[in-house]
Amino acid sequence: MENDKIKQMLLDIRESNLDFTVVQSGKESKRVNGLYKPDTHEIILHNKNFKQESQLVYTAIHEYAHHLIAEEQLALNGSSYIPNAKCHTQAFWALFHELLKIAETKGYYKLDLSISPELQKLTDDIKKNYLEKNGLLMMEFGKALLQAQHLCEESNIRYEDYVDRILCLPRVSARDITRVGSVNVNPAVGFDNMKMISTIKKTDDRQAAEQQILSGESPVTVRSLMKQKAKPVDDKKTKLEKEKNRLAKTISQLQQRLEFVEESLATL
Repeated sequence: MENDKIKQMLLDIRESNLDFTVVQSGKESKRVNGLYKPDTHEIILHNKNFKQESQLVYTAIHEYAHHLIAEEQLALNGSSYIPNAKCHTQAFWALFHELLKIAETKGYYKLDLSISPELQKLTDDIKKNYLEKNGLLMMEFGKALLQAQHLCEESNIRYEDYVDRILCLPRVSARDITRVGSVNVNPAVGFDNMKMISTIKKTDDRQAAEQQILSGESPVTVRSLMKQKAKPVDDKKTKLEKEKNRLAKTISQLQQRLEFVEESLATL
């Protein structure tokens, strides 16, 4: 696939008002399949890494997600925008998976397990005999912990000490497992997703999140949708004011630290 065609494909998946270029390096890289340069808005693809066009498309969409986030941040912060070192944030993965879904509907990309019947069979086995069974086991575990907590209270035994030194279970794990045992979540989503869904207070919202997972939405996408629903919508001014306050606090802390270091150096 030529560079111009890749660019047209990306723009068809989602428009961008910030111009960018696509470059196939003609090289193989053991470190990365591609990268995005936010200063020059270049998407570089190490095309010698790919055996199939779908692999190239996947990486191109990945780097394009970085470009779209850079565009959003530039629109919000202007020329003062500095690319974050932590670029693979939850927001990034949510956007990337959204773009992949669009690419699938437009026929640019396909995740097709049918080409490997052995993988399809193994996948069914993993879902049924590992994810679901483990989810069910952890749900029963949570109910057992709830019962243990009740019995500790009846016996005037500190439940925290029981968890720490009898079960030797981290308190955070005990909390998560107990919460999973106290709500009705389909174990077919797997224990990690059960933990996430169990934090949702409203039953209808929990069921909606559960259905999204079961229908193939990635956990990070569901988590992002949960945060968006819970988070009030801020206008541009409010966002900038919040960022200003965060920066002022950081500068103040750094100034205090600088004074401390300078005073320490003066005594040496």
